[in-house]
Amino acid sequence: MEETVTPKKKVMLSGIQPSGELHLGNYLGAIKNWAARADEFECYYFMADLHTITVRQNPADLRRRTLEQLAQYIACGLDPQKNTLFIQSHVPEHAQLGWVLNCYTMFGELSRMTQFKDKSAKHQENINGGLFTYPALMAADILLYQPDYVPVGEDQKQHCELTRDVAIRFNNIYGDVFKVPEPYIQKVGARIMSLGNPTSKMSKSDPAGCVFLLEDENSIMKKFKRAITDSDTENCVRYAPDEKPGVSNLMGIYAAVTGKSYDEIEKEFAGCGYGVFKPAVGEAVCSALRPIREEASKILADKTYLKNVYTDGAERAAYIAHKTLRKVYKKVGFVER
Repeated sequence: MEETVTPKKKVMLSGIQPSGELHLGNYLGAIKNWAARADEFECYYFMADLHTITVRQNPADLRRRTLEQLAQYIACGLDPQKNTLFIQSHVPEHAQLGWVLNCYTMFGELSRMTQFKDKSAKHQENINGGLFTYPALMAADILLYQPDYVPVGEDQKQHCELTRDVAIRFNNIYGDVFKVPEPYIQKVGARIMSLGNPTSKMSKSDPAGCVFLLEDENSIMKKFKRAITDSDTENCVRYAPDEKPGVSNLMGIYAAVTGKSYDEIEKEFAGCGYGVFKPAVGEAVCSALRPIREEASKILADKTYLKNVYTDGAERAAYIAHKTLRKVYKKVGFVER
């Protein structure tokens, strides 16, 4: 009788910086979708704390946000038994491979990174070397785990392309060392825009237009009631992103948290106007976030459990990361320790 061989799962990896609180855009555009992939993929998700210090951080706030982010990952459905959850700085191979890849990433490539240009403009008093070279660390984050796919938003495609270029360059010199990953772009709910400016992506840097996962419900409702709709006289709920970006953004959020189609939403609110629709979206978001907030609070109160999760996650991640780093070190000619 032949033995059945279980096919090896494809590998997927992603991380979010704990430089601010997680928000609705993070959840609907990324984390909610990550939770559904655990059965199909071997998943690695991390708190990208090494990346946060390209901008000055308050150390106590950074530690708090890192643990809050981990608790929220779990509360959003990322089972630590099915997903490897870890803190980036707990796996030193990230920084070690980051340095090696710095030496295989071209100055011109780094100069073209749009996020470097954006952050340099916002933080002119602190344009440091890390801000310029962090795409090489991001490439290391990815390539350490030999992933098949990297779930990215549209704004991160440039970094994924650079990672592919660096991997191909390294492989051309030293042979088949890195798997060249493909970007994995979520089609539904991938881009949640600001409630205050529907032409800009929802961002923690714009607190008035941003809904945070741990935010209290009164505050969430106020933000939705004040949300920018559109300066037309139509005052009807209709999905038309070019003509009505504000209402269309709210419809996208409502669709993502309720599972309803745009046609269903238009019928539900036919003849109601924005004054009825905006608080309805707020209430739907509150209902979706309530169990996450309550579960995250319980997890944060159990410090032993949380420590066990990130310790176990770091050990599992380091086992894979070290194998890749050891191969890289041998290829470039370092003497084995």
